[in-house]
Amino acid sequence: MIPFKSSRLAFCALALTLSAGLLATGCGPATSPQAAETQPFTIGAIPDQDPEKLQRLYGKLAAYLESELGVPVVYKPVTDYTASVTAFKVGDLDMVWFGGLTGVQARLQVPGAEAIVQRDIDERFHSIFIANTASGLAPIDDLGGLAQLKGHTFTFGSESSTSGRLMPQYFLGQAGVRLEDFEGEVGFSGSHDKTIKLVEAGSYQAGVLNEQVWLSRVEAGEVDLDKVQVIWRTPPYYDYHWVIRPDVKERYGDDFVERVQAAFLKLDPGVPEHREILDLFGARKFIPTQNANYAQIEAIGRQIGKIK
Repeated sequence: MIPFKSSRLAFCALALTLSAGLLATGCGPATSPQAAETQPFTIGAIPDQDPEKLQRLYGKLAAYLESELGVPVVYKPVTDYTASVTAFKVGDLDMVWFGGLTGVQARLQVPGAEAIVQRDIDERFHSIFIANTASGLAPIDDLGGLAQLKGHTFTFGSESSTSGRLMPQYFLGQAGVRLEDFEGEVGFSGSHDKTIKLVEAGSYQAGVLNEQVWLSRVEAGEVDLDKVQVIWRTPPYYDYHWVIRPDVKERYGDDFVERVQAAFLKLDPGVPEHREILDLFGARKFIPTQNANYAQIEAIGRQIGKIK
């Protein structure tokens, strides 16, 4: 017969061994599909506006997508347009809100990447040319009127902006205006908000930017209309859109891209929480899009050397 004290010690040792085994198993690497789904789905955006406005917008969007998709969603800001393309290329960002040009640049570097949704305003988007009211520049009636900008100082937005550089430079070229026709070197402000402020202050006599940003800043009372005015609105073109990497299907399932698209299409201005997101995007709704819609952007990007 085993003494009671010895059997009790043996039992305790066995219990400790089993507990240690369970703890080791619990702390080991997660290999199940369910565990893989807990990896954050990372989203980003080109920094085309004030960083505080972007943080507010994408923070709310990340919370909405997380509730719809059932996976953690994290917004990661980037420093500039080029950084957004690089982060998408290397996989630091799974999905990015790109302009037309950066979207094409990113997709060309990630085979299988898809443009999935855009705002209702993005299938017929516009840039606007603005001028300081003391510059003597008058409103323009047609494309040829852009010739009056020759001999004036001028700023674009970011060098890789579709609405703040690519399409405006294309339209300037159509009007026979070359970059060397401006006084001094053209500027690249880095964002649409900065373009407004530089022209308003008289640092440049004229500039060009995203129409939606202009309208929202005017509505918010953030523009001094005694000092800066719109002189021309471009013809329409395709612009902003969400682009997603193909490897998200490996982590979250074959239907994940469709689920993400559906979450955007579900945004309803009749739902207060949804309307807040749509208002921050300056949109009434999101609509489907596809890679082929940006063929013109790609062609112009190659023409001016922004796509090799």
